[in-house]
Amino acid sequence: MQGAFGDIVVLDLSRALAGPHAAQMLGDLGARVIKVEHPGGGDESRGWGPPFAGPGHDISTYFLAANRNKLSITVDLKSAEGKALIERLVRQSDVLIENFRTGVLDRLGFTVERLHELNPRLVVLSITGFGHDGPEGGRPGYDQIAQGEAGLMSLTGPSPAEPYRVGASIADLLAGIHGAYGVAAALYERERTGRGKVVRTSLLAAVTGVHSYHGTAWTVGGQVPAAAGNHHASIAPYGAFRCADGMIQIAVANEGQWRKVAALLDIDPDIPKYATNRERFVHRGELIADMERALAEHDRAHWLAALGELGVPAGAIRSIDEVYAWEQTRSQGLLVEVDHPVLGPIELPGPPLRFDGEAPRRHTAPPALGQHNDEVLAWLAEREG
Repeated sequence: MQGAFGDIVVLDLSRALAGPHAAQMLGDLGARVIKVEHPGGGDESRGWGPPFAGPGHDISTYFLAANRNKLSITVDLKSAEGKALIERLVRQSDVLIENFRTGVLDRLGFTVERLHELNPRLVVLSITGFGHDGPEGGRPGYDQIAQGEAGLMSLTGPSPAEPYRVGASIADLLAGIHGAYGVAAALYERERTGRGKVVRTSLLAAVTGVHSYHGTAWTVGGQVPAAAGNHHASIAPYGAFRCADGMIQIAVANEGQWRKVAALLDIDPDIPKYATNRERFVHRGELIADMERALAEHDRAHWLAALGELGVPAGAIRSIDEVYAWEQTRSQGLLVEVDHPVLGPIELPGPPLRFDGEAPRRHTAPPALGQHNDEVLAWLAEREG
């Protein structure tokens, strides 16, 4: 297969979103990803909807989002035959991904020690809710629970009194992203050591790992950040503003940009309360009101064009359908067409990476349950032979 990981085999024992997203990222880079599913229904996300698609309205668009570039096989992990097949696959794999609750894989007979006994070069990615150890290491992890526990909801919403979840399952997705880059690092290290290692991350770690300046506001500055609606926690003006026919976003990152915006909106940039970012932040409510009075005189298109001419970062707030219809999105390869075994040709959100000098690779559709049983068994026998 094409891609940097074209010679890598990934055994994907995960389900739902965090693990499958990590495996999909590796598949986007060319890895052969073998998705192991229970014969009684497969990955539970196959049943998550609406929306559903297909003749019987039984294909979950949720499942389609995290499982391109994979082969699906059905295995009963509790049966002797299933365990024997997993052992064979482990011996031929470079990476194993799992997001079971802590201890489940051990009870199935696949401790880390056993996995490395079968294949010392195996890299294992383990994704949990709150970490595999510690006082709450065994807790089950779900995205919205993790968003709340890891502080993200306290930073999101119109005010501290109204915490909101982020609209996307961001804890799951970030855990998958962190997991995939951890796997890449472990594979690189394996080139020197000849041995695989265990890579661990969690929904808690993934969200805490992107606190960034919110984290240091507390750990260094001693201030507890709180939700500030659609405006930046440290910079003003930086956020969403109402104009005549809706809202636009304006991001003023330095004093030069501020002076351009102030001149455009007929605001004196040198009055004490607006003269520096620190003062503007303190008087942010007044600043927003002054800006929105001026912005109310024209529509979004007018202001976006004017701000664009000045070189001030600004943008629309697009709906999802508008994003995928936007030519800029399409120009970046962020939509890919695949041929689904039931749905036929469909478009999926594409991978976020491009590599100079490489032609866009061909992607395969998320598989039907057990679609590749025979193909994988034949491949396995050939590898073993």
